[in-house]
Amino acid sequence: FMPQIKAINHEAVVVEDMEKSLAFWRDALGIELHELRDVPAERSRVAFLPLAGAEVELVMPTTDDSGIAKYLAKRGQGMHHLCLEVDDIDSMMTQLKSKNIRLINEEPRTASDGKKYAFIHPESTGGVLVELYQT
Repeated sequence: FMPQIKAINHEAVVVEDMEKSLAFWRDALGIELHELRDVPAERSRVAFLPLAGAEVELVMPTTDDSGIAKYLAKRGQGMHHLCLEVDDIDSMMTQLKSKNIRLINEEPRTASDGKKYAFIHPESTGGVLVELYQT
């Protein structure tokens, strides 16, 4: 049994100004804003814009010392990570480790909604932070 990638779940974009970013994604492109939510655990505000089975997520820091704020200060606005939905995150992580892929999370973490997720280090992916997500 090989674990499978099911879909692209979301593309996360780090932004400095949520309203300015929504003026592009929502107002200019016409993608409907599904939800705008504060995520206290990540010290960020996230806009969810569903699009053809996936989502664009705009992520803005709400404090100057959060991980997202540090990322923004270091790299500026733009793509943060690509999230891939998998059918079996534990098996996928075992497979990646066996192929010497560098993981940020050695074990899956559990989100507030009970879904499991983990990040793969950009060093192993050609420069893209990749999130694995099991629904």
